[in-house]
Amino acid sequence: MTKDTFMLGGREFSSRFILGSGKYSLELIRAAVENAGAQIITLAVRRTNTRKNENILDYIPENVTLLPNTSGARDAKEAVRIARMARELGCGNFVKVEIMKDSKYLLPDNAETVKATEQLAKEGFVVLPYMYPDLYTGRDLMNAGAAAVMPLAAPIGSNKGLATREFIQILIDEIDLPVIVDAGIGRPSQACEAMEMGAAAIMANTAIATAGDVPAMAGAFKNAIEAGRAAYLAGLGRVLERGASASDPLTGFLRD
Repeated sequence: MTKDTFMLGGREFSSRFILGSGKYSLELIRAAVENAGAQIITLAVRRTNTRKNENILDYIPENVTLLPNTSGARDAKEAVRIARMARELGCGNFVKVEIMKDSKYLLPDNAETVKATEQLAKEGFVVLPYMYPDLYTGRDLMNAGAAAVMPLAAPIGSNKGLATREFIQILIDEIDLPVIVDAGIGRPSQACEAMEMGAAAIMANTAIATAGDVPAMAGAFKNAIEAGRAAYLAGLGRVLERGASASDPLTGFLRD
């Protein structure tokens, strides 16, 4: 059986679950790695030291790829500066570009994101931009050198699910890059649906961090993502526009 993996920046990943930054705890990180199989974990550079004697990096295993993000950046210039800082701190060349001017809805600024992606790609970064799902922006990010695109499913931390489903599907169908569904996924079933659509991976944080049983929910996400991916690879069955179709032939069933 062919191994089902995907590539980012020349690295091969078998897990399609990525732990997002935000509500961090030792329990959450352990669950993401041990129960959900996460091989990539994001971290906000400006929040690496969350307490006086606590560092998030101390919680993340060495075999996990760090994905620093530029959370807090309001334009491309600030995002580039934060990314460079992360590399100087030893976080590697991966970076998730997040540029948000709006503090109420935390929607990404697509235009500034394209600018930052182009500059950082030229500097050798593996750039994964967080973006509002828009076909033209997706094409611009691909041309700017992005390694993947990360469209939001719903506002950050909302757990509302695939509110932008149709637009994400357009990106999956039209952009020749991995599409990692980011922000707003609140249930394993929603992660499964996104994978059935053809997404390359799912990023989640709040859905697991706020669950009653964090390890159990992490495991549920792992299973859902794997099930959705398997269904996508198998080829989903047809959907009838109207009427019904018997699963077994009924013709002649009552005849002698």
